[in-house]
Order: sequence, then C-alpha cells, then structure tokens
Amino acid sequence: MKLPNPKNTIIDDNKLTGYTLNLNHSDGQHKARVFKSVLNLDINNVQFLKNALLEAVKTYDAIPDKINQYGQKYVIDFPLTHQNKTAIIHSVWIIRNDENFPRLVTCYVL
Repeated sequence: MKLPNPKNTIIDDNKLTGYTLNLNHSDGQHKARVFKSVLNLDINNVQFLKNALLEAVKTYDAIPDKINQYGQKYVIDFPLTHQNKTAIIHSVWIIRNDENFPRLVTCYVL
C-alpha cells in the first residue's frame, strides 16, 4: 500500500542534518558513518537524501509497523544510488492519530 497524501509528507530538515547525516551527533554519528562509507553521502547531500525519501513515499509500498500512542508507523525500504554506489535505505514513517499524511521518523542504510 502507498502512504496517503504523499504531497503533504513532512521531513524535518534537522532530523537529517542534525542527526542522520551528522558525524558529530552522539547517537546519529553511527548512521552518518554508514551513509558516508556506503554511499558517500554526508551533510552536504541532505537535499539529495530528502528528495530520495520524498520520491520513495510516492513510489514504493509501505508496510504497516507498530502502533503507538502517537499513531501508526510504516516502513519503506528502497534502493538509493549515489555516485555509482547503491544501498537499501530503511525508512520509518508515522501517520499521527490526528493527521492524514506521513512524517519521517528515521532512516538508515541496511
């Protein structure tokens, strides 16, 4: 199933720049190192990653995951190619109880 209202998808830039691709973040640095080593993606490529995530929401099927007090989570795994390197990106999304569009929770290289 595709996530509803992909045109309204929210990806907090700070989630990508401050965490996922940030080599200096105490928790996110591990994800950032893998993005760098596997795909040569770093904080300078945040718009590339964001665009890929937005396209994935439109293109790939989402698998329902956990439900918590905030809403329903979904998983989209998709291939991403950058500089002739390809990896599978695991992305987690939530549709909050009072909303009808996806928000990025996290993403990382599988």
